[in-house]
Order: sequence, then structure tokens, then C-alpha cells
Amino acid sequence: MVTKLPKVPVVVVGMGWAGGIVSAELTKAGISVVGLERGKDRTTADYTMGHDELRYQHRQELMQDLSKETITYRNTLSGKALPMRHYGTFIVGDGVGGAGSHWNGQTYRFLPYDFEIRTKTIERYGIEKIPAWMEGLNDWGITYDEMEPYYDTFEKMAGISGETVELWGKRTNPYPTPPLVKTPLMKEFEKAATSFGYKPFVIPAANLSESYTNPDGISRGACQYCAYCENFGCEYGAKGDPAVTVIPVAKQTGKLELRTHSNVLELTKSGGKVNGVIYVDMLTGEKFEQPADVVVVASYVFNNSRLLLNSGIGTPYDPKTGKGTIGKNYCYQITAGSSQLFFEDREFNLYGGAGALGIEIAEFMGDNFDHAEVDFIHGAGIRSTQYGDRPIAVNRVPVGTPNWGAEFKEKSIKYANSNFPVKTQGASLPHKENYLDLDPEFKDEFGYPLLRMTYEYTDNDRAMGKYMSTITRKFAEEIGADIIDTSEEQAPFNVNKDSNTHNTGGVIIGTDPEKSALNTYLQMWEAENVFVVGSSAFPHNSCFNPTGTLGALSYRAAEGIQKYLKEGGLLVKA
Repeated sequence: MVTKLPKVPVVVVGMGWAGGIVSAELTKAGISVVGLERGKDRTTADYTMGHDELRYQHRQELMQDLSKETITYRNTLSGKALPMRHYGTFIVGDGVGGAGSHWNGQTYRFLPYDFEIRTKTIERYGIEKIPAWMEGLNDWGITYDEMEPYYDTFEKMAGISGETVELWGKRTNPYPTPPLVKTPLMKEFEKAATSFGYKPFVIPAANLSESYTNPDGISRGACQYCAYCENFGCEYGAKGDPAVTVIPVAKQTGKLELRTHSNVLELTKSGGKVNGVIYVDMLTGEKFEQPADVVVVASYVFNNSRLLLNSGIGTPYDPKTGKGTIGKNYCYQITAGSSQLFFEDREFNLYGGAGALGIEIAEFMGDNFDHAEVDFIHGAGIRSTQYGDRPIAVNRVPVGTPNWGAEFKEKSIKYANSNFPVKTQGASLPHKENYLDLDPEFKDEFGYPLLRMTYEYTDNDRAMGKYMSTITRKFAEEIGADIIDTSEEQAPFNVNKDSNTHNTGGVIIGTDPEKSALNTYLQMWEAENVFVVGSSAFPHNSCFNPTGTLGALSYRAAEGIQKYLKEGGLLVKA
């Protein structure tokens, strides 16, 4: 039996950054919102005495329970997909705040090049620079200049600490707080970068460099550099987190009804229009139907696609024909080309740190360098970070060291504070055979098909990684490391080993309903009262962490929802 509840103006599925921003903006405008979150509520009080590496990093207390719901994955169309049984690569948040509670806090803007990538690539290099398998590479339908005000709003809300970077787009305002401190490790990178003529900058961070009160009146204290950011909530509230920024604002309006432990199973529809959602109370097992004028799907990348596919909303993507949009353009992030440095007689304090503490150069990002003589497009950030090395997870040793035993222990201790990363983070561009669909065999605990991911690194990824390895090795040699381990080749994708949580695509924006699922307000072309908010909207992933762009798009979506509630219809004409 399903209990039907009274209709509401807006129901929001998922209460992370996307759902939190939308809820805050709508409730401030006087619109009633029901927020459905499958996990529990959280505040900073839940993280007191939270520096428990075993509990949070290794037993993943803040993450989705993979024994109840997971994804299946395969590398090729002909392969058999198998369930991801434990976290090895991306991690999926659970509870109020979502991934915005356990993230590191690196907060970038995408480049002007990203939003018009197809046009700008063809203008500079010709159509032949884009390979046939990258047919899904398209402009976003919105420019950097149009996105800039939304970026500015997100940065002021979260109190982003940073400094202006010349090779990025123009800014209306400086970052609201200064950059984080430069550690000795960061100064070594800066010295090397400057010697090459590059202009290094401190990574923009949602870890506050100083106490800050945002435009909504939310006050937070400065980062303590405790080294417990990714996989952990911040007990100080120093890390930008929807649970301490936008969600409290929505609650204070009295217009948000937050229902936790509420797992949305599908969207309901009749007569070609979506009517609401069906969800199950995870504590009692009861099922409810929540009718709404507008449904906002704002859960993680995988679940955004999965909910639409399981609900029959939108047209599923078919990699063989190239038709359809739901599940299309799944992208990830590229980290091949990094170098790990080891020293015999130098030490750094690597146990102190913050999730976004680091330094980087922009010269190899996007199209900031000439790609005429290389066989890839886009680029990577070259960076050195100091997150803080925790004792269980981090045992950096030179390549060739045994994985256990006396030598492993000896070198783990020897190099504990005598190592230095020079890393890459590269863009991920769409391949026509990298996509998301429903698994034909595996189901969740409620009998709904799991999401199937088909993904493998591309020729563009491999060429980019090899090129970037020459840059990171040049840095390593200039810094003067005794041992340099450089990853020159991109190995096949492995969901249990690769380490990056920047999943994008599946429900992408654009200007053509035949090629995209959403318009630039994140409104579905095929279901005008459904807005799908999150990095699932990205047609490709840039070389940056996605949260800043996700936040900016969330503010734009909130603007669009208010407009739709007043006027109805598609907000952007195809």
C-alpha cells in the first residue's frame, strides 16, 4: 500500500549541495518545499570527536551502504557488468549534506573554454581535432560570462578562500576570504614553478582561511588544519557544507519540511506529466506518494540518471545509435602523469593539512597552451597538495617496495615526512561508449534495477596523461628529489583502485533536445516540471573539481524554478 500525501509546490530529492541550495533559495522566496533525504540529519555536533580514521575513512560511515544499493560496472559494451562491492574509487555520500559534508573543499570555476568547448576547439584547430568517438562534445548552451554571477553567489555563500588567477575568466569580485596559508611544501612547488616562468596560485578552498559571515548571516570559524576533511565532517563548521550553510537557512524560513530516512524510488507520471514521487520510509518500511507541482531531482550523479530511467522519464541513451539522452556523456577525471617525490635528507610536516590546501599552475589547463602538435584536447592542473597524511591510509613508499613486511615498515617510517606529490588532474571528455543505463540483471533491496556504468579511459586521456608526466617530472627534477616515481601510462579503469570522486554527466544540459536532456535552467526538455540538478548536468568534466560549477548551476536552477512556478512552460526554446 502507498499512502498518498497532500500536494506541495516543490519536492526536492536529495539534500546535498544541489538540493540544499535550491531549497534555500525557494524557501527564502516564500515557496514551500518538501526535502527528501534517504539518510539521517546531521549538524556539527555529530562530528565532535570525529577524528576517527577507521570509522569514517575506512568503514565509510558517511557513505551509501553498498550492500543495499550500489552500481554495476564494466569497461566495454561487450563486457559483463558486476556490482561494486566496496569503495575503491568514487565514494557516494548519504545523509543531510551528502557529498558536501565529506568533500575536501576544492572550489574552482570552469574555464570560458569549457562552456564553448566545441566552438572554440574548431575555431582554433579545425573540426578534425575532435575525433569521431567524441561526437558528444558540445557547447553547454551557456557562456562563462552568463555563469559568472552564479559562481560569485556560490563563493560568497560558502566563503571561498582564494586569489585571482590570470588565466581563468574575469571575476566581478575577489574571493570573499584570503587564500589558505603556504606551507614549506607549497613554497617548494612555488619556487620551482616560478623558475619555469609559471604563475602558481593557492588552490581556492571552502576551508575558511579566517572567520566569515556570509550574506545569509551564517557565521563560521576558520580552518584548524587538522587534516580530517575528505570522508569526514568538520566539527568546527570551517568547511563549506550544506548542512551548516544553506540547509539551516532553509529551515529558518519555516518553509522547508525536511524528511530524513526517505528513500525516493521513482517519479510518478500520468498524461505525459510528472506528478510527484514515491518514497519509502527507511525506518518503518512504509511507502508514500508525494504529489508536487515541481520535482527537483538533486541526488548524486548516478542516482539522478537511475531515478529517471527507473521512472521512464526521458529517452534512454543508446550508444549504438547515438540516440537518446538519459545516461549520455558519463565522464570522470584523469590523474595519470603524476609524480611522487622522495627525499633522503629532507622532511616536511605532512600530518598537518586541509582538504583544499595546495598550490597549482593554470598554464596547462583547458586550451591555455597550444594543442596543435599534441594528439589530445583540453588539459590538466599541475598541483601539489597537503591534505594531511593520516596514519592508517597513507604509507607512501618508492615503487618496487614490497606491500608488506620489514622493508615496507622501514620505508614507510623513513619516508613518512620525506615525500612530496606533484600531481595532475585532467579533464574527461565524452566517449560515445561511456554511458549509464539500467543493469538487466542486478536489483536493489526494493527490486529496482541498479544503475550500470560502462566506462573506460580514452585515447585522449592516455595522450594527455603521457604529456603531463613530462611536466610533473620536470618539476620533480627542479625540486631536487632523490627518487622520482612518475606514472607515464594510463592503466585501464578499475573501479576498485582508481581514486577520484568527480563523476559527471548522464543528464546533460544543452540547446538541442536531441542531444541533451536539460536546458540551461536544468529543466527537462521532455518533462517541463522536472529539474535535474547536480554535476550530472555537465556535458563533459573539466580539469577542476566540480563543486563550484555544480553550485553555480544550482543557483541558476533555483532561479528557473521560481520563474516556472509563475509562468509555466519551457524556460528556454530549443
